[in-house]
Amino acid sequence: MAEIQEYKCPCCGGAITFDSTLQKMKCPYCDTEFDIETLASYDNELKNEQTDDMKWETSNKQEWQEYETSGLRSYVCNSCGGEITCDKNTVATSCPFCGNPVVMMKQLSGMQKPDYVIPFKLDKKAAEAALKKHYEGKRLLPKVFKDQNHIKEVKGIYIPFWLFHADADVAMRYKATKIRTWSDSKYYYTETSFFSICRNGSIGFERVPVDGSTKMPDDLMESLEPFDFSQAVDFQTAYLAGYLADNYDVGKEQSIKRANERIQKSAEKAFDTTVKGYTSVVKETSSIQLHNGEVKYALFPVWLLTTKWNGQNYLFAMNGQNGKMIGDLPLDKAAYKKWLFGLTILIGIVLYILSYLIWML
Repeated sequence: MAEIQEYKCPCCGGAITFDSTLQKMKCPYCDTEFDIETLASYDNELKNEQTDDMKWETSNKQEWQEYETSGLRSYVCNSCGGEITCDKNTVATSCPFCGNPVVMMKQLSGMQKPDYVIPFKLDKKAAEAALKKHYEGKRLLPKVFKDQNHIKEVKGIYIPFWLFHADADVAMRYKATKIRTWSDSKYYYTETSFFSICRNGSIGFERVPVDGSTKMPDDLMESLEPFDFSQAVDFQTAYLAGYLADNYDVGKEQSIKRANERIQKSAEKAFDTTVKGYTSVVKETSSIQLHNGEVKYALFPVWLLTTKWNGQNYLFAMNGQNGKMIGDLPLDKAAYKKWLFGLTILIGIVLYILSYLIWML
């Protein structure tokens, strides 16, 4: 049996056929006409588009040296499993992720040494002030939470990040329309023009960060971005003095998928912004080829506070460079019900007044 190929209209996606009168291919749905050569070229381009199959180079790494780890201790929290790194003078502390006590478990030997570190720029007082400001204006925040949230226990911690570098070759195709309307003394007219738009080019990405800790939610850490990498320095253990440091428990190989997603999404967005001046634009195909991949390891500064209220953990984080604060706050249900009740009464009064005025008219 012969193989049958169906051609799709680039404008509306409908099946198109050959019009013997026109000697062209024509879409019966939107009446768009195509030269056969143009359509064949379009179809071949779609078939030849390739998927991303780049292999990241992840073999390069630096190992910790014995003289560098001799003054450091690694602790593990028996409650949540979070690992933190402290100087040799720290024998016990509280876990910045869940607030529970932690005890020393092992040294850092065998772990990959960071390539870079971004030192803390804001101190603990700045973190405490930012957290208090985060509470301001929150009328439905329980008062007891403000009194018992242990602001003084905020801790500075270096969070592990994998930094991905890559170049991307991008080929995008869009369907677009332009609609023009006008009228005369008898009729209103609408003219719709259809376009097939191609965008091809290359774009480079440097230091795309991926959180290397399972204890820190990815969405929370990404909300703290951006970190100013111009202030990064080559890693030295001296920068850890007085702070905690979380060991990575998500390897760079495990982080590649997330890095690819972030790079591809950013590349698409960059190319999408170049398609302007149309009434409507629909993305048809996207081909992104990554190459020259390289991965580095860095520590980023974050102030953390974990507090419990009514049996639930609340995590607050602040960018240690620019002071950006994020974190969820509890809701005072009693205050919320009073607020909702008062709002309902207010709306009812307004509606009553309006209906009365309308009746008077």
